[in-house]
Amino acid sequence: MLDPKTLMTIKDLPLLAKTVIDGFMNGFNKSTVKGPGLEFSQYRSYQPGDDLRWLDWRMFARSDRYYIRESEIETSISVRFLVDASASMNHDDDGIKKIDYARFLTASLAYLANLQGDAIGMYVFKEGELFSLPSRPDPQHLQRLYYQLEQIQPAGTFTKPIHYKELFAGTGRKELLVFVTDMYQSEGEISKLLDSLTALKHEVVVFHLMGQNELDFDFKGYSTLEDLETGKTVQVSAQTKKQYQETLDQHISALRMQLLGKRIAYKMISTSQPLDEALREFLVQRNTILR
Repeated sequence: MLDPKTLMTIKDLPLLAKTVIDGFMNGFNKSTVKGPGLEFSQYRSYQPGDDLRWLDWRMFARSDRYYIRESEIETSISVRFLVDASASMNHDDDGIKKIDYARFLTASLAYLANLQGDAIGMYVFKEGELFSLPSRPDPQHLQRLYYQLEQIQPAGTFTKPIHYKELFAGTGRKELLVFVTDMYQSEGEISKLLDSLTALKHEVVVFHLMGQNELDFDFKGYSTLEDLETGKTVQVSAQTKKQYQETLDQHISALRMQLLGKRIAYKMISTSQPLDEALREFLVQRNTILR
């Protein structure tokens, strides 16, 4: 059910988000969530009725047993979703566009955050535009977020840096910022945004979306490719493919190290990847940040 092509058949975004999260949490006895602990205290074994958010996936990977991370302070937080709506997000791989996957991922994580009592908000980045939806914890606000997600029509380039510091300063309280993007930039505009966010001491998670055809350089017989944002074209050949894949591997590796050096949690996701894997990685990254 969490395969992207299957999710494309669900036209109602709230239903899709609920389907994804219910499926992901299947097998766990859900309870009311009080929010993430900001001060780690100790581990204890998972008990029926404990909240999934407190599960430590790294401990599970090491021991094959479920452990809960207890905290001395429990509080709700503000989770803001940053969505890249530049033209390159229209990239299509086997019927799945990056912007579709971004919608699914954002809607699902917003549903989970709202379920846990966190305030949610959203920014949409598009050439000449920066849509802002302030953070609020109520269910009606979640419906507003769904509506705005459905309205996104990617176009142009990524928003040039404007007064990011003022936009994200908020109330001065540290927030969790979830950035869904393909990391395509012409003048370092995304890097500048991330620098601004880390300077404000926010926790940042970057989901880097790529089509599987981009990763494999498999464009099914096309001899010419066109850049969705600049319109530039490039001829495809066997030699081009080899050089491309070597350059891509180096680029992703360098990007990962650059972001991790800034304490930004990074995950590259293929748009063919089932959504539950992306959600599981999100929880792992959250545990890492809180340590």
